[in-house]
Amino acid sequence: MIYPIIMAGGSGSRLWPLSRELYPKQFLKISDDASMLQQTFSRLSGFERKPPMVICNEEHRFIAAEQIRAGGFSHSGIILEPVGRNTAPAIALAAFQALKEGKDSDPILLVLAADHFIDDISAFTEAIKSGETFAKDNQLVTFGIVPESPETGYGYIKRGQSQSDDDSGFKVDSFVEKPSFDVAKRYVDSGDYYWNSGLFMFKASQYLEELKQHSPGIYEACERSLIDAQSDLDFIRVNQLAFEACPSDSIDYAVMEKTTKATVVPMKAGWSDVGSWSALWDVSNKDHDQNATKGDVIAVNSKGNYLHSENKLIATVGVSNLIVVETKDAILVADKAQVQDVKAVVNQLKSEGRTEHKLHREVYRPWGKYDSVDYGDRDHVKRITVNPGEKLSIQMHHHRAEHWIVVSGTAKVTNGEETLLVSEDQSTYIPLGTIHALENPGKIPLEMIEVQTGSYLGEDDIVRFEDRYGRLAK
Repeated sequence: MIYPIIMAGGSGSRLWPLSRELYPKQFLKISDDASMLQQTFSRLSGFERKPPMVICNEEHRFIAAEQIRAGGFSHSGIILEPVGRNTAPAIALAAFQALKEGKDSDPILLVLAADHFIDDISAFTEAIKSGETFAKDNQLVTFGIVPESPETGYGYIKRGQSQSDDDSGFKVDSFVEKPSFDVAKRYVDSGDYYWNSGLFMFKASQYLEELKQHSPGIYEACERSLIDAQSDLDFIRVNQLAFEACPSDSIDYAVMEKTTKATVVPMKAGWSDVGSWSALWDVSNKDHDQNATKGDVIAVNSKGNYLHSENKLIATVGVSNLIVVETKDAILVADKAQVQDVKAVVNQLKSEGRTEHKLHREVYRPWGKYDSVDYGDRDHVKRITVNPGEKLSIQMHHHRAEHWIVVSGTAKVTNGEETLLVSEDQSTYIPLGTIHALENPGKIPLEMIEVQTGSYLGEDDIVRFEDRYGRLAK
């Protein structure tokens, strides 16, 4: 049976300010009310398969788990990478884990990225079914996107001899790096080249056999990483020291460019890796002036723009080919032809020691979320949402006191030796140094205002004594 492997890593730099280091692209609702991760789960309904396995960064684990739960999807576990080591090791972890489960003698892995856009689900499904045929024959399948234009931002795959009577698959002749425009145009005109999608399909054992042959260092490090892997809630935690020692490499360089068993299956499914704001404009619905808009937007005499508002009205007059994105803490205005330089903004934020590259003003936690409404020298105001049935850790702060005002719902508060229920329009005070906890015992979200006061208000001023989400200091 097909075993989908969803890779949900990412640095969150290419779609800044919507994406951040702690909230990268795959968790965004780009084209509808579902996130890209949720859309990846949804498009797997057209064929028989096992529940997907997910691979993500340790810091993203609760966002991934919550989005999977909220979408009503089942999964086979979430492997946590303590550090990023590129796609070859990530897939190796999944392959070892799939074989280790023992429920299938040798499952066919379908490796997917959680942050891709696919418009034609039926065409995607047909390509997967074609790929399964070749994977059963011990081929390492990559899916090549039939090019629609001479794109310079993608790598290319040159096809070789046909592998079937219906030309549903071809031997891979070669992989080609991102070309110049003139070279890309020759590729597209020839009909022998495909965009490299980064989607793959193969038997778990076949991938590991090829990896062991061509990149033994990765094979050995990943094998060691899973020997004493630990299960924690939905998560599979690998041995951190063993995985940190693993070489970093992509599956293309580590395996696909070296194997003699690579097959490319053509796919024409309205695919995009949504790797830039201009790519997002390409796949978005547009009005008669070719403006793609989301949120509260008024566009007057404006053409060819991507306008995204989260909180405030965006109004444009007489502008063309711009990217304008508004979030609670940042606004991006960029020429659509220069969006590749958004990364330069992210790099400058890092070099200046700012936080806007890393997290949003609104931060998600396993119990809910908080929005940092206002900062002062000795005060910090947050709006806190605690999901029904969830509880923050039992904790204490050395440098701050906290005032809690319940806006809606009911809070169960542990305040030193006292436990009390705080209802709507009521408040309580947590003195500095007092052990305390907050829980939502009700059936609706708990909404609160928290006012912190003290000499130091950083998020690292916290001592946890008990935590249901595995966040106690080791």
